[in-house]
Amino acid sequence: MKINLSALDWLVLAVYLGGITVIGLIASRKVKTSEGFFMGNRAFGKLVMLAQSLGTGTHSDQAVGVAGAAYTSGLSGIWYQWIWLFTTPFYWLLAPIFRRLRVVTIAEFFELRYGRKYSIVYAAVCVYLLALWQGISIKGTAVTVAAITGVPEWIIAVVVAVVFTVYGVAGGLAAAAVTDFVQGLFIVILSFLVVPFGMAKIGGFAGLHRALPPQFFTVFSAPGGELSKFNVTMLVLSGLAGIVVQPHMMAVAATGKTEMNCRVGWTYGNFIKRACTIGWTLTGLIAVVLFPGVPFHEREKVFGMAIATLLPAGLIGLMVASLLATVMATCSAFMVDGAALFTEDLYKPLLGAKAAEKSEAHYMKVARLSSLGITGIGFVLGLTMGSVVQATVLFISMLPFIGVAFWLGIVWPRANRFGAWACLIGSAIVYLGTKAHGSTNAWSSLFSLTTGVLLLVVVSVLTPPEPAEKMERVFGYISVPVGEEDLLPGTGENA
Repeated sequence: MKINLSALDWLVLAVYLGGITVIGLIASRKVKTSEGFFMGNRAFGKLVMLAQSLGTGTHSDQAVGVAGAAYTSGLSGIWYQWIWLFTTPFYWLLAPIFRRLRVVTIAEFFELRYGRKYSIVYAAVCVYLLALWQGISIKGTAVTVAAITGVPEWIIAVVVAVVFTVYGVAGGLAAAAVTDFVQGLFIVILSFLVVPFGMAKIGGFAGLHRALPPQFFTVFSAPGGELSKFNVTMLVLSGLAGIVVQPHMMAVAATGKTEMNCRVGWTYGNFIKRACTIGWTLTGLIAVVLFPGVPFHEREKVFGMAIATLLPAGLIGLMVASLLATVMATCSAFMVDGAALFTEDLYKPLLGAKAAEKSEAHYMKVARLSSLGITGIGFVLGLTMGSVVQATVLFISMLPFIGVAFWLGIVWPRANRFGAWACLIGSAIVYLGTKAHGSTNAWSSLFSLTTGVLLLVVVSVLTPPEPAEKMERVFGYISVPVGEEDLLPGTGENA
């Protein structure tokens, strides 16, 4: 096994890994309660919220996937992440709603809105999805770093998992958010560092245009292609429908001290990510010129190949540190979010009336142990997963089954649990059924999304409404700004 790192690269990596672990452990000292562990006591400022949004939402598997897609499809490969470009303005509108709901998890909202059974199903699915997304992140990083360094993928995966688990289990969301502040800088470095070296090697944009056919510079693939206009449109619509129920969104959107902190952090952290995506795409195009003939099933390795080929000693170590930063920022947050879902929405309901008898120390122990379990599942998924891009498309396609119920649940009081269940089951049946009969992912997504909306509306109208007191808890809270808790319906509630 040949290791392709200089002494300077190893020094950069050692300083980064040691430093980020110390920073996370220092932040963990302030965490004493489950509220602090899961939500950072809802006390984050604008910069921490921005860094948390960028760090949690950006991981190296995305750079790997976009660069790989650009390698085979050209500029249109950017759409694997720019599908979220059109959802980003909605974050400015949604952030106050998430903050005003005053819940710890989205599963809590679903319990209030559609009942405990729906909430438990959502929580169970999302604990798996968070482990899956950890696996996607670990897989993307391990593949790329292995291509750069020559270190086996499984060793990289173990190092990544151990470091983020140490500070994440100790400090929860507070440690994850503080380390995100540092790691956000590394994410920007990751996105653009290779580009100037690559452009110099191939003769700039003029050299790029000389070397590649015109179709590599079109925004969309040809009709029927991987990223045609129709396929991209459906990815965008599915993403918009499902983004609100991604299980980490309550922590990302609702942990600021004020509504404006939540708005600025969630929206502008994601706009920075949209800019970073341009660097990933350009790296993929540069790789086409430098490494022609890479098989389709190995296209996700070209990002790492470009780093290893183009960067000098020291900068390779910085780039590897940046890759590790993205995965650890993401996985530490997902670990905490999964623990919140397990503890608050699966474990406590299982205890029933005995839940109130347990101490904060007990729930902190459950949260930390469940964090370890979810990370273990993600680790296994990361080592056994096939394609990063395929897993991402599957994830996006599944969420709208539940996302439709969230969107209508915050704007239409008449939506009820019967409609929500009909939407979930009907959408899943239509999606899986059409896929089994040969439909593309885009057409299956269109059929399932349309079916879900129609079923939720029709079934809700034909069945009894939700109890008025529950609707008052949801819509009454949404109407009361943070800081004016004395106006909340009922008494004894806090922000």
